[in-house]
Amino acid sequence: MELELRFFATFREAVGEKERTETFDDDATVGDVLAALEAEYEGLEGQLIEEDESGRAIRPQLSVLKNGRDVTHMAGPETPLEDGHRLSVFPPVAGG
Repeated sequence: MELELRFFATFREAVGEKERTETFDDDATVGDVLAALEAEYEGLEGQLIEEDESGRAIRPQLSVLKNGRDVTHMAGPETPLEDGHRLSVFPPVAGG
């Protein structure tokens, strides 16, 4: 399946572009895609996925949206994806 990937702030810098289309296995989940991105881009390594007591988890304060909806309100890293979906990845934001 083809997914539209969108990156913001420091993640955009790590990838070198704002948007890109990539192909993944038809049964890929959000966690699979994030793990693949960590492996592909040195600047993303260790930034997206972590292992916790329940298995694979999206790093805290990270925002990952599938078609504009936060995946934490779905199945988290196990959220299924389909051809043509858009995945947006936002790094943690601090401010004051």
